Amino acid sequence: MKNKLLFLCCAFSVLTASAQDEDTPQADNDTIGPWTKKGNASFLFNQSTFDNWLPGGENNISGSLGVNYDINYKKEDWTWDNKLMASYGIVKTRNSAFAKKTDDRLEINSILGKQITDRWYYSAFLNFKTQFTKGYQYSTNEDGAEIRDEYTNFLSPGYLLVGPGVLYKRDDNFKFNLSPATSKFTFVDAKYTLPDAAYFGVDEGETLRYELGFNASAYWKLDVIANVTFENILNLYSNYLEDPQNVDIDYQLNIVMKINRYLTTNLSFQTVYDDNAFKGFQIRQVFGVAANYGF
Repeated sequence: MKNKLLFLCCAFSVLTASAQDEDTPQADNDTIGPWTKKGNASFLFNQSTFDNWLPGGENNISGSLGVNYDINYKKEDWTWDNKLMASYGIVKTRNSAFAKKTDDRLEINSILGKQITDRWYYSAFLNFKTQFTKGYQYSTNEDGAEIRDEYTNFLSPGYLLVGPGVLYKRDDNFKFNLSPATSKFTFVDAKYTLPDAAYFGVDEGETLRYELGFNASAYWKLDVIANVTFENILNLYSNYLEDPQNVDIDYQLNIVMKINRYLTTNLSFQTVYDDNAFKGFQIRQVFGVAANYGF
């Protein structure tokens, strides 16, 4: 646990050391030329202890590191937008035998566009998602001790979606892409697979599932009031080859409420529906005050 927290703190230090002060003028290649770059790193930390506390409570320590980075290209009638989102968090409580993840994701989005009209483009897109470390299913043995079984890992699952389409782009803060011929690849480790394709839709003993379908994605970032921004990211996918009525949904909402130049209150909410992974909605929510730096 201490080693993982040390890693989080060191990684955050490296990121913030390279972060740019808000009052420092941007480099020429950030304001002049086809490339624009913008990102932020945030670190949330929480610790609670209880000693003879009659209302009750459980000692715990947790930390979460997140990075959100955009690098975009615009020249003449070509546009290329790229976004990286990565986060990792852990929590350790006194009564648990294991440190457990509170967050673990890596996602890359990329859209290349060739202008047709003022706001419409021919496009080609790529979306890649996976996690960094092993995930476990927790239970107790016959003696009541907590045990765990490996269930997921890096690239198990891993998702890759690619396809041609059309892009509507008002600006960097509002755009959507429609791709009627999207290939979806689901990668897994064969040692995790289960009978009846019960492991993310991949057949037992196999490492890949292929789908062909329709994908729609949208991005909308807005300033609701002063110092409060809402970032909405939506992806929808329908598989032509099997149960096209079962639309996969992935919606993310990232809210940043700025306190001052160094601190923000962050709320991240994500809900996923993918009946090959779980027949129901998966929900993830992280809330806290974070040290937040733009770069």
